[in-house]
Amino acid sequence: MKEASNSIQVIERLAQLLDVIAAHEEPVSLKVLSAETGLHPSTAFRILSSLAEQGFVERSTRGNYQLGIKLMQLGSRVRTGVDIRKIALPLMERLRDQLDETVNLTVREDDEVVYIERSLAKRMIRVEQVIGSRAPLHVTAVGKMMLGDQGEAACRSYAKRSKLPAYTVNTHTKVSELVQDCVAAVNRGYSLDNEEAELGVGCIGALVRDASGSVVAGISVSAPIERRKDEWIAHVVETAGRLSTLLGYHPA
Repeated sequence: MKEASNSIQVIERLAQLLDVIAAHEEPVSLKVLSAETGLHPSTAFRILSSLAEQGFVERSTRGNYQLGIKLMQLGSRVRTGVDIRKIALPLMERLRDQLDETVNLTVREDDEVVYIERSLAKRMIRVEQVIGSRAPLHVTAVGKMMLGDQGEAACRSYAKRSKLPAYTVNTHTKVSELVQDCVAAVNRGYSLDNEEAELGVGCIGALVRDASGSVVAGISVSAPIERRKDEWIAHVVETAGRLSTLLGYHPA
């Protein structure tokens, strides 16, 4: 009986920690988590370490805590019972056939986007991202929208953490320019990568939201910059919107 009681207590403490992390936009320190949950730092650290091992929380480079990608993956199954990649793939293939270019599905993990699914263009010369590969937020179309969705303060905080390393001559290395681009992208509903990650490659990206309205992923099309067309924007935005609807999102 005592063992069962202890197990329930651990679950309650685990839920407390997750609730506090979720309430903060930025990664949360152990000190803050301990104070807001009333847990002793050593107890909170022990539970957080177990959560991190399972992917439910992640530690930033500064040692603070944020929700992990495992929760996003589980959350994407709540309404439909399947992985977000399985829901997205038919839509991605349809978009690929419309544009004859490579379509990507990405999620955020810390200060990077992770490519979790793709639909490759059938033409010989194409842009190809490896599933599992990563890129800093500020050099990708979807990544910039994810930053912009969190607001100017989050953009500046990211810039301070990352130092905005340049990948090409077109990469945003000035905070003011990054903030302007990210916020403008969210306001218009799509973002462009103008050879910021790789010379010769251009992308168009849009955000995917779940039933709560939270950003859970991004859809993007990647192509040689000389082939990219403005008329693709509507198709990318529509595809991201369809996926959001399937995940339960209904705009106010």
